[in-house]
Amino acid sequence: MGLLRSLLMLPVKAPLDGVLWVAGQIHEAAQAEINDPATLRKALQNLEKDLLAGTITEDAYDEAETHILMRLRGIE
Repeated sequence: MGLLRSLLMLPVKAPLDGVLWVAGQIHEAAQAEINDPATLRKALQNLEKDLLAGTITEDAYDEAETHILMRLRGIE
């Protein structure tokens, strides 16, 4: 019965499995890019530029910097 059920469900299950696999690959790629040390260092540089330009406050800078540094330390 299990083999027959598998064969009958194949036209429905195979495309769904493919979509789930693609979604998983996209998720992994996005996580890798978000947690890339170079991306995080660039975010720190941009944050410092914003502080120097006066577009953010020191409190906002400190909070964002702490968050980015914690993510960076978690990777390394």
